[in-house]
Amino acid sequence: MNLADFDFPLPSDLIAQEPSTRRDGSRLLVLRPDGAIEHRTFADLPGHLADGDVLVLNNTRVLPARLILRRSTGGRVDALLVRAAGERTWETLLDTPRKLAIGERLKVDDRAWARIAGRTPRGAWILEFESDVPALAARLGRAPLPPYIRRDAGPEDLERYQTVYAERDGAIAAPTAGLHFTREMLDALARRVEIVRVTLHVGIGTFKPVKTADIDSHRMEPEEYEIAPDAVAVLRRAMESGRRIVAVGTTTCRTLEAWARTGQPRGWTDLFIRPPFEFKVVRALLTNFHVPKSTLLMLACAFAGRERILEAYAEAIRLRYRFFSYGDATLLLR
Repeated sequence: MNLADFDFPLPSDLIAQEPSTRRDGSRLLVLRPDGAIEHRTFADLPGHLADGDVLVLNNTRVLPARLILRRSTGGRVDALLVRAAGERTWETLLDTPRKLAIGERLKVDDRAWARIAGRTPRGAWILEFESDVPALAARLGRAPLPPYIRRDAGPEDLERYQTVYAERDGAIAAPTAGLHFTREMLDALARRVEIVRVTLHVGIGTFKPVKTADIDSHRMEPEEYEIAPDAVAVLRRAMESGRRIVAVGTTTCRTLEAWARTGQPRGWTDLFIRPPFEFKVVRALLTNFHVPKSTLLMLACAFAGRERILEAYAEAIRLRYRFFSYGDATLLLR
């Protein structure tokens, strides 16, 4: 299929710049197997889950991975820590209007500096820090809000751009479908459904833009995942008994489907889900509204059908749903 098949017009004022007042106060568009659309709020989600369903969450924790660095001239450099490449060496995305040079030193604060040591084949920068990086991020880092949120992250984003069930450090972006859950909702759901936690540390692979007209030519960047043995046991029992497995988010969906194809409960996956695709595990998908021409939108289209998804998105735009990370949610049923 062509990249243009996954494009749609989106008014910029529908891109959510702030989270909803209450986590479960977001709107929820339910897309049924026959194409019928229901308009609900996220607080209505429990009514769409059946006793015995297995709800699967991605428990990755977002690092405060955005740092503001300074050049010797005082110029600002926006840095996004991507992943560790050594004890104090990190693969980093840098954004500045001026050209950077290998060997240049960047000021973190009055006590810390970093040196540009090189570049990766993917175009990221390698920074060598003089101090412990996790400690620096904990002290100075901001939430790594995506670029379509046109403001600097504030202290409140460290809490709201994080799921209430986040446990394992390692992501540079939130598994945003999970941002709508409250602890109270999860406690109530646990009395009716089984809740399973898996881990996929969201990296640049999830958001890498597709630049080829033929989407089959696109290659995902690998991301690390893990499904613990007790979670594997629950999932196997559910599949054997025919119970429905509900994935919260595209990252959870990719984790489950990667496991189904490789048999490996941990490792790195570059699985690119796009139409046509045979889902072996996931039978319902909770996810946000996605960026045009993105791999996330392609996954939703593979799950529910491209025409049905684009029709649902057009309806959501007409009714002024809020889009992307801090926006509203969809529940896709098969």
